[in-house]
This record gives sequence, C-alpha cells and structure tokens, in this order.
Amino acid sequence: MTTMAERESRPGAEDPGPEQHPDPLDDSDDVTDLFRAVGKQIKLLRERAGLTQRELGERLRYGEDLISSVERGRRVPQPKLLEAADRALDAGGLLKSVTDDVVKARTRARVRHPAWFRDYARIEAEAAELNFFSTLTVPGLLQTEDYARLTFSLRQPLLPEDVIEQRVAARLARQELLTRWPSPMVTAVLDESVLLRRIGGREVQLAQLRHLHHLGQLRSTTIQVLPLNCEDYAGHDGPFIVLTPKGKEQVAYLEVQGVSRLVTDRDQVRIMTARYGGIRGQALTPRESLALIEKMLRER
Repeated sequence: MTTMAERESRPGAEDPGPEQHPDPLDDSDDVTDLFRAVGKQIKLLRERAGLTQRELGERLRYGEDLISSVERGRRVPQPKLLEAADRALDAGGLLKSVTDDVVKARTRARVRHPAWFRDYARIEAEAAELNFFSTLTVPGLLQTEDYARLTFSLRQPLLPEDVIEQRVAARLARQELLTRWPSPMVTAVLDESVLLRRIGGREVQLAQLRHLHHLGQLRSTTIQVLPLNCEDYAGHDGPFIVLTPKGKEQVAYLEVQGVSRLVTDRDQVRIMTARYGGIRGQALTPRESLALIEKMLRER
C-alpha cells in the first residue's frame, strides 16, 4: 500500500496526470465509429424528408443542439430517440434495428475511466461507505448528465469531444451504485458556494439542485450544506473524499489542478477522517440542507 501511495503522490513520475490522458481505450474507436455511422443515417433520412435539425427536434421533442450532436456522432443516440426518429422519418425499422448495438456500445463506453482514475473507481465501486467534501463542484457521483458534460467541456486544455462523451458516460455509469442493493452509505458535505455557482446556466443549475434534493431523500444518501456564514470554517484545506472499502482499511482521495492522489497512509487518512467529522458538525443538518435547496429552487 505504501508503494501505491508514493506512486500516486508523484503523478509526474509514472503518470502524466489527469488532463494529459486522452484515454482512447481498446475498442473506443469502434464505438465512436458506430455512433458516427448512426448519426449519418439520421442526417440522410432527415434531409430526404426535407426537415431541418430544428424541425426534426420539434417533432421528436428534442432540442436542435441535441439533434446536431447526434448526427455528428458527438452524443450517444438514446433508444427512445432512435425509435421516435425511425417513425418520424419513415425509416422502415432501419434506425430501430441498431438500438441493441448502440446500447451495447454505450455499455462498453461507460467503463472507460482514464488511467489515472481507475484505482479510485475500482475502490469506489466496492466501497461500503463514501464520504465527500466538495468546495468547487458537485461531486461526480451526484451530478446530472448536463452538469457533468459542462464540467468536462470547460476544462483547460480542452478535451476532444469523443473523450468528453466517454467520460460523461463513465461518470453516469458510476452512479448506478447509488440505487443498487445493497448500496453503500453515502454522505456529502457541499460548500454553499457549490450550489450557488451557475455552471452551465440557470437550467443546468436548477436541474442539478432538483437532483441533489432527490438524492438527499434516499435512505442511503445524506446531503449536507456547509453555509457561507460558517465562522470557524474547517474546510479551508480544500475538497477530499474518504472511502471505506468492504473488509479493508479506509483510504482517502484528492484531486485538484490536474493532480490526483490516492492516500493510504494510516495517519493521513485518520487526520482526514477526523477533519471530515468536524466539517459535518459545522454543516447544516440533512433536513436543514434539503430545506435550503428547496428555498434555492423557489428563488430561481
């Protein structure tokens, strides 16, 4: 364990760091090619029907931007969209017939975590308890799809579109552990500034707030907000995660400014666990936190 901790604390030595991994794993090119091929079929059928992207979007009840992204292979075409487009474009089952292939391809894409993140993802998937403290953005495990896509799209240097979609899919796949049985116990303390920041604009923020409110009502998930008026702020050292793997010792995880570190040293983990307890003690109670989120939703 010491070796892993030392390796992760020096990402420049053996790993170029989070933002330098394009991460096109194994058959990712095949997956991307499939999505592009399906997108081209939709475009050809749409043009044959004499429809613009906006007109097709209106018929299918999807936005023009989504139709454009799907046609260019930049967004995964959902089964409902394919079935609706098949009917609207009189495709005779052509689009509907590839639904199973698209679903299988998306499933393969979901497990494509960047190399620097795989150790953490493996531990997270097997954890009995997950504790998040966030001061910058909503933790990935609690993000909506649109919020997640914005966090990847805004990164510098810019990520390629196909990598963004791979990482969004992988992030959404991780979230399945929140509803599986048995699910891990999850607690998250969010700095109030995280909820106030309009990443992606008003609609994305509102959807994210509604999602957090929903998650906070699950039996296995506890959401707390650390208010801005907290005078004895215990979270000034920044965000972190404490995980308890089943039958193993606790570990911690840090990720900031392109540097990731899995912390396994017992003393360091103990300090961070104690710090997390102090932060939770300063935060609003779960009931108060949900009430604050409800208030934010009413005011926006």
